[in-house]
Amino acid sequence: MVKWLIYPWTGRNSIRIKLVFGVLLLAGPLIALLHYYNYYTVRLVQNQVSISNHNMISLYMNQIDKGLDTVDQYLLSLATSNDDVRILGDSASDDEYRLTQIWLSNKLNTDLLMYKTVANSMFVYSLSRKEVTDAIVGVSDQEYTRVSRYIRDELFAIPPERELTEGWFVRDIEGNHYLFRIYRAENAWVGAWVNLITLKTPLTLVHLGVEGTSMFLDDSNRPLSDVNYLESHGIELNSQQQETELVGTDEKYLVVLQHSSKGNFSLAAMIPVATVLQNLPYLNRIVIIITIISILLLPVFFLFLRKVVLTPLNRILSAMKRIGDGNVHSRIEPYRTSVEFMIVHSTFNRMMEQMEELKIHVYEEQLKKQKAELEHLQLQINPHFFMNTLNLIYSLALDKDYELIKEMTLRLVRYFRYMFRSNLTFVPLKDELEHVRNYIGIHELRYQQKLDCQIEAPDQLMQVPVPPLLIQSFVANTLKHAYTVSETAPVLEVQVCVDESEAIPYMLISVKDEGIGFKDDVLELLNAGERIVDEQGEHIGIWNSWHRLRLLYGSEASIVFSNEVPHGALVRLKIPLHTNK
Repeated sequence: MVKWLIYPWTGRNSIRIKLVFGVLLLAGPLIALLHYYNYYTVRLVQNQVSISNHNMISLYMNQIDKGLDTVDQYLLSLATSNDDVRILGDSASDDEYRLTQIWLSNKLNTDLLMYKTVANSMFVYSLSRKEVTDAIVGVSDQEYTRVSRYIRDELFAIPPERELTEGWFVRDIEGNHYLFRIYRAENAWVGAWVNLITLKTPLTLVHLGVEGTSMFLDDSNRPLSDVNYLESHGIELNSQQQETELVGTDEKYLVVLQHSSKGNFSLAAMIPVATVLQNLPYLNRIVIIITIISILLLPVFFLFLRKVVLTPLNRILSAMKRIGDGNVHSRIEPYRTSVEFMIVHSTFNRMMEQMEELKIHVYEEQLKKQKAELEHLQLQINPHFFMNTLNLIYSLALDKDYELIKEMTLRLVRYFRYMFRSNLTFVPLKDELEHVRNYIGIHELRYQQKLDCQIEAPDQLMQVPVPPLLIQSFVANTLKHAYTVSETAPVLEVQVCVDESEAIPYMLISVKDEGIGFKDDVLELLNAGERIVDEQGEHIGIWNSWHRLRLLYGSEASIVFSNEVPHGALVRLKIPLHTNK
């Protein structure tokens, strides 16, 4: 325990153990989350496909029920209010009967065309003459003969049961299933029939997979069409089958079921789960491959971590241990490693040499502190500018405006190149003004708004050194605060000139706009050299520039803020004119 307190890089508290556990704690949940996401994706896709297909089957069954209901209304009207039906049922003369039969057949043929999607035939059966008067559509001669024989010889051979007159019912005629609907009209029966294949025809246009299909079931969920399909695919349906359920032994099928409100039958769709998840097996394989690769790469990662991080760290800790034991002349031997560790090694050795020499003076410390503060001030930049500009490049990429992207990227490269130079104390005025023009160009690209900007400076001043980002800070402040978004053409004027009215020459820099100007309380704080804090937070840009001038020029530099008449703001900077650094 004492050893761990003295040398915390050993034992359970070592960074090596923490890194190993950290990697495992990070990789384990990520792999588990990947598998859970895969499982969740499968369930979600199944659920969405179930809902989609159930809605489709329900919609089509409702259309079938509506069609059957219109046939019901027509048959009921025919049975209750048509004189031709009454004549066929009465004991009329042969001539009257045949004439009525012709008229009624013509009417049925004409009216049947309106119901051909839900009815193959409409008929009237005369109880007195045992004859069928009917009309057909979309039926072959053989099928018509079979059904007519069934109606004449079996359906009305004995009085139909009561339940057959209360709705549509299913009959098996020589292996084909038909829907029937009949009404009693005194001494005659009025009815219609349709082959279930006719009702299923529109569903053939719906893609349910290569092995998928749709079929009609009776009230016990026995197939009325595609009878061999269930047996050949190992599908068993029971009488309590849910509306949406997974079934099957060898291969799973998604069964979507909807019962008819007009009769004792249902419409069902059989969809192979493999069809629903036809692209997900690739995802499963990818997840498994990623998991295996991750496990195999863990030892490689640990070896890499040991070489890149732990070994250089141990060298540093060993040197610190030797120094802690009293060997102050100990140094870290230079060797090739990561740049960061090389910097640490070099800094450590240099620090030890400085401590050994004991030659640090108070004045040097003050200069270093002042320089560090100046560099810190120069590096205080607004991150929102970078984020907004990158967002703009992303938006342009979405719009595929590659020319504008190239222009924006080129301007950003120039901007960053200049920002990386900002650790210098001075830059030529020419470079600063060029940076201002580039910054204004970026602003124009961001807001798609042309700025009325004038920058004037004598040629003889172009090589005069000035603090970097000095003019750009005030231009940025003007563009941010002087104009609203709705204004279309901000006006900005930057002028540089020489003032030789005093003992030493000065450079005068003015930044002028025609915006809303400074508020009175803000103007007072600015001229006093104090920081501005409002509801948006602390604004350090102007204070930063003022403080940098104080560090560089002392009392010889000044900044004056004022408002122009009738509107606008004016910033005057005055710095000593030096022809060299």
